[in-house]
Amino acid sequence: MKLSELYDIIFDGRYLSLPADDMDRVERCYQFLRSFANDKVIYGINTGFGPMAQWRVDDSHLKELQYNIIRSHATGAGEPLSDIQVKAAMIVRIGTFLQARSGIHPSVINLLQEFVNRGIYPYIPQHGSVGASGDLVQLAHIALCLIGEGKVHYQGVWRNSREVLNENNLQPMQIFIREGLSVTNGTSVMTGISIVNQYFAENLLKYATIAGAWINEIADSFDDYMSVEENICRRQPGQQVIAQWLRQASEGSRHLQKREHELYDPSRNKDSYFYHKVQAYYSLRCLPQIYGPIYDTLMNAANVIQNEVNSACDNPIVDYTSQNIYHGGNFHGDYISLEADKVKIAMVRLAMTAERQLNYLFHDRINGILPPFLNLGVLGLNYGMQACQFTATSTTAECQTLAMPNYVHSIPNNNDNQDIVSMGTNSALLCQKVIDNAYQVVAILFIALAQATDVLNIANMLAPISHRYYNQIRNICPKFIDDTPFYDDIANVEHYLRTNIIDHLTFS
Repeated sequence: MKLSELYDIIFDGRYLSLPADDMDRVERCYQFLRSFANDKVIYGINTGFGPMAQWRVDDSHLKELQYNIIRSHATGAGEPLSDIQVKAAMIVRIGTFLQARSGIHPSVINLLQEFVNRGIYPYIPQHGSVGASGDLVQLAHIALCLIGEGKVHYQGVWRNSREVLNENNLQPMQIFIREGLSVTNGTSVMTGISIVNQYFAENLLKYATIAGAWINEIADSFDDYMSVEENICRRQPGQQVIAQWLRQASEGSRHLQKREHELYDPSRNKDSYFYHKVQAYYSLRCLPQIYGPIYDTLMNAANVIQNEVNSACDNPIVDYTSQNIYHGGNFHGDYISLEADKVKIAMVRLAMTAERQLNYLFHDRINGILPPFLNLGVLGLNYGMQACQFTATSTTAECQTLAMPNYVHSIPNNNDNQDIVSMGTNSALLCQKVIDNAYQVVAILFIALAQATDVLNIANMLAPISHRYYNQIRNICPKFIDDTPFYDDIANVEHYLRTNIIDHLTFS
């Protein structure tokens, strides 16, 4: 499955179908395990789990063993994951099972498919995973609902899982050989959260780039900062893309300057002091160099996430093609944890840049063209957007605190069986928090850009793309002169940015 296909299913409600060829391979893998496991000692089938793998389990208790791993590990705490995160996690788990390396009965995949397509979302608390044997605790909560226990979010209401299964004429998951361990074992929750993060992070970078083009129009900047010739000298692919996006967003603008007209023409450059800045502040002119690495980080994360979705992250690996079973650590979450931390750091940088652009717009002694805090009222009596900066700055500061990588915070546990762990789900959730914060900062920036545009009365001189978003913001937050509360405007603009996906700038 490609990320774009996952986005269609997760966010646009496209029906999740199961390829017949993949399901045939799942059946063959199950049949192989069924015949292979009879007279062998295989972890998690006739042994205990984790450090208790040294104890063999009597054949009379093998089904009970699988139920025990589910019930004993449903120990999560904290607020539940959102429906969209749970949906993504279940889809990723299906992707793992379709690799036909788990030895599960195909009915497990069919039941997960029904949960996804019918909007049945298991209760999964945020806290509990150390990301080593994958997301044992969170996945156990999914498995708990599959066997008809626990609770699910269905049609906006928390209900008993068994009731919802009965209402939908669905049979609970049965235990055949190792279904309990297989459903609970792997990186699917951290990967599902990361898919949702990736979707929103990609979109936010596009909005931040549009805001960057717009603020350079407001500053009447020289346009060579985004030129092909300037940026192609730096052999970094993301920088080329961001420069291209900036040129695309600025096309048709009548409020950017040409350096060759203003400074390279001897008839125009006689002054001994230039009131218009020869070079803009870094937060304006260095956007290809600042946002370029963010683009590259997101591209790498997308590749890792897509690979993980299409991987078998179970243990042991049941390989019907070689007629053998292999024990290892494909459930370890380091790939996802490291990428989540990198995306988080990149989004902190985006928020920092947006906050500095706000400071440029609000600081009259820096920009030299706008009233303090974009105040169109009476200075001293009115305050414009002064307090909006408090919100943006404090939110950015929280992002900076959260920037510390979680990937390096391994704590041994499980009787030291899990002696080094990934903390991947924590990393993904912290990344989500930073992305949410960054949306708030960028929402304030868009309000400020619209207000600055009205202060200068340049709306009709903006590039068509900037003008489009000026109109959208003004539909949400009209021009203001008198002091007004902004909390609803900020929330509404943030909602607009999160729910309106930009398709005229593309990741490739």
